[in-house]
Amino acid sequence: MSTPSHKSRPQKKRAIHLPQRSNGKLRVAAILEAAAAVIDEKGYEGATMAEIAARSETKIGSLYRFFPDKESLADTIVVSARENLDAVFDRFDTGVSALSIRTLTDDLMALIFGLFARPAFMELLDAGQEWSIKREEFKSALQERVAKTLMIHSPNLTKKSASDIALVVMLNVKAVATHRQLLPPDSSVPEEFRDMTWHYLQSRLRSGKRESRSQKALGRPSVGRKATPQSTGQESLLT
Repeated sequence: MSTPSHKSRPQKKRAIHLPQRSNGKLRVAAILEAAAAVIDEKGYEGATMAEIAARSETKIGSLYRFFPDKESLADTIVVSARENLDAVFDRFDTGVSALSIRTLTDDLMALIFGLFARPAFMELLDAGQEWSIKREEFKSALQERVAKTLMIHSPNLTKKSASDIALVVMLNVKAVATHRQLLPPDSSVPEEFRDMTWHYLQSRLRSGKRESRSQKALGRPSVGRKATPQSTGQESLLT
């Protein structure tokens, strides 16, 4: 006869409570703004629910009624960015096929930088692996959208190549976003990263066109439609 186990069963995590009334929505917005500010200043591990409550002028009981723990607050911040991601890229992709590679580099890096520069966002993206899968979902979604943008601009890219290139661009932007506050005001590092990424995209996107021409010469069907001739516009980045 087996002995009953005295181990406690894992408790089901309490769901986030998002209010329907306008006053409650304003309170939650204030909590999220305060949470982002505290996490931005002290990092995810250093932020406390007590300080978030004080910063948002919310009673600690009310804070826990909306968000059962700090993880749920962090999840909500990341999920909010994920929900806006498609709309942001849909607008950007509208005219991307007509951009020069230089302008594509500037505009795409600036767009990604704007996402990374949101308060607390870099801290949450770099937080410990144990707290949430929402961050990984956001990273994957961002990589997919950047890859889609690259394929709209250069239709002959394969899906695998576009995904690889997208990851390189994201890592370059992340490097600038992570270290920018440590740089002196007159630092040329952001522009160096911009130029480095521009040369990289020139090589990879033009390589895709050469591959397409080689396929045609060998009688193989090319992937997608012919790329639109590029303009020579140049725009500043991250300044």
